[in-house]
Amino acid sequence: MTRTVDAVVVGSGVNGLVAAAELARAGWSVALVERNDRLGGFIATEQRTLPGYLHDTYSSWHPLFVSGGAYATLGEELHRHGLEYRNTDGYFSGTVADDGRVVLAHRDPAVTVEAFAHAEDRDAYQAMLGRFFDNADAIGGFMGGELRSRRMLKHVLRLLRQERLSGSEEWLRATLTSARSYCRSTFRGDETDLLWAPWLLHGGLSPDHASGGLMIPLFAATMHGFGLPVVAGGAENLVGAFEALLRELRVDIRTGQPVERLLLTDGKVTGVICGGETVHARRAVLASVTPSALYGGLLPRAAQVPPAVRDQARRFRYGRAAMQIHVALSAPPTWNDDRLADVPLVHLSDGSASTGIACAEAEAGLLPRRPTVVVGQQHVLDPTRVPPGGAALWLQLQEVPYVPTGDAAGELDTTGGWTKELAEGYARRVLARVARHAPDLADKVLAWDVVTPDDLASYNPNAVAGDPYGGSAELDQNLLWRPLPGAARHATPVPGLWQIGASTHPGPGLGGGSGHMVAQQLIHNGRRCRRR
Repeated sequence: MTRTVDAVVVGSGVNGLVAAAELARAGWSVALVERNDRLGGFIATEQRTLPGYLHDTYSSWHPLFVSGGAYATLGEELHRHGLEYRNTDGYFSGTVADDGRVVLAHRDPAVTVEAFAHAEDRDAYQAMLGRFFDNADAIGGFMGGELRSRRMLKHVLRLLRQERLSGSEEWLRATLTSARSYCRSTFRGDETDLLWAPWLLHGGLSPDHASGGLMIPLFAATMHGFGLPVVAGGAENLVGAFEALLRELRVDIRTGQPVERLLLTDGKVTGVICGGETVHARRAVLASVTPSALYGGLLPRAAQVPPAVRDQARRFRYGRAAMQIHVALSAPPTWNDDRLADVPLVHLSDGSASTGIACAEAEAGLLPRRPTVVVGQQHVLDPTRVPPGGAALWLQLQEVPYVPTGDAAGELDTTGGWTKELAEGYARRVLARVARHAPDLADKVLAWDVVTPDDLASYNPNAVAGDPYGGSAELDQNLLWRPLPGAARHATPVPGLWQIGASTHPGPGLGGGSGHMVAQQLIHNGRRCRRR
C-alpha cells in the first residue's frame, strides 16, 4: 500500500509536532510517522507511583516553548484545543548549597538581587539582563535562524548597531567562555553562579564548557521574562492539544510505525518505508533523528553524501546520561528554609564548584558522590496533579554515566551496569541528599519510581547512550557546527531531506525551534516558487 503527501515528518517529539502542524496550517498534506505507540517523544505524563499522582515522566518545564516562534505561531490554536499553563509571578527557582544557604530567583530581577551581598553585583546582574534585552532581537535571530545563511547578516548588523564593534566582540568572548569563568569575571559574590550554573545542565553543558558565558544571561533573561510554566494536568496535555490540532488539519498520524529506511529516487529523498508501507513525499521529508541514525542507517548507501559528512556523523559525540526519580508524598516536604515550599524548581548544588565536580565524575564513568539534584515541585503550580493535601517530587539527575565503571563515593557496586539494585541504591543517595534540607522527607514518602539511562535510551532512540539532549552541546558541536561541520544547515546534502530535532540548531530544549524554522523555510520557499 502506498500513500502520497506533500511532506513526511519522521518523529513526533516537539519539533516533529511543530513542523507537522505549521506545514498543515499552510495547506500542505502531511504524514507524521512515530515509532512509539504514542506521540510526544520525551513529553509524557503518567501515574508512575500511585493512583492520583501525575508525574511528567521526562520533560516538564516550558519557558523555551512559550518564548519561541513555534508558540507565537501555534499557541492560540493549541489553547483552543485545551492547552493551559500554570505559572508564577513570584520566586520560580532557587539553589540550596550543601551548607544550607539558599539563593532564590524571583520573576522581578530587582527582588532577586535584594539578597545579593555586594551592591556592585546587584548592579552587574541588572546590567547583564538589560544588555541581553537590548540585544534580544539579534540574539533571538541567531538562535532561531540558519546560522550559515545570508539572513544572519541582518542580525549581525543589528548587533553592531546596538553594541558597536567592541560590544559585539564582548558577546563573542562570552560565547567562548565557561559559566564558571563568566561568573568569576563579572561578579564579586557567588549568588549568580549558585543560581544559574546548575541550569547549564539543562542545556547539556557543564560549568566548565565554553558558551556558558552566553547561556547564563540567556537562561536568566528567558526565565525572568517567562517564568517556569507547566501544563495544567501534566505535560501530556500539550501533546493532546497538538494531536487534536493535527487531526483537525487532516494530518495522517501513524504511531507504532518505525521508519525502516528513506526512499531514494534519482538521488532525491522522496518518502519513507514504514510498517510495510511506502509513504511518498512530493516536496520534503523532515527527519527528527540523530546524525548517527540519519547517515548511518536511514539513508541508503546510494545517497550522494560527502564522505566527510558520513565520517563526521560516525564521530558525532553524545553527552552525559540522565535519569529521573518520581516520588509520591503524603504531604509537601518541610524545608529547612520555609521559602522553598512555594518554589517550583530547586537545585541542590554549590554552583560551579560541586556541579563541576559531579560532571567530571560522570564523564569519567563514575556515579557522582554529590550529584546536582533538580527538585521539581510541580504541585506548587498545579495542585491537580496530586491528591488533596499530597505532593510529588520530580527529581532529575543530569550527571550520570551510561556505563558506570565505579562509584565516586565507593559505596555502590556498578559491575552489572544499571541493575535494579544500582538504580535503587543511587536513588537512595539522591533522596538522602534532598532530606538534608527537608528532614521529614522520609516520613512522607509513599512510593517512588526510577527512570534509568537505559530506560531513556530504550524509549527514545535519539537518546543515544542515555543522553536526552541529542548529542553533546559543547561549542565545537553546537551553533555553527550543529549537527555536523560539513552539514550544519537543516537542509541536508541530499535533496528533499531536512533534519530537525535536538541534534540540530538551536539544540536541545522543549522549544520546537528547529521544527518551526524548517517549516517556515519550506512554506516560504513554496510561496516563492508559486510567485515565480
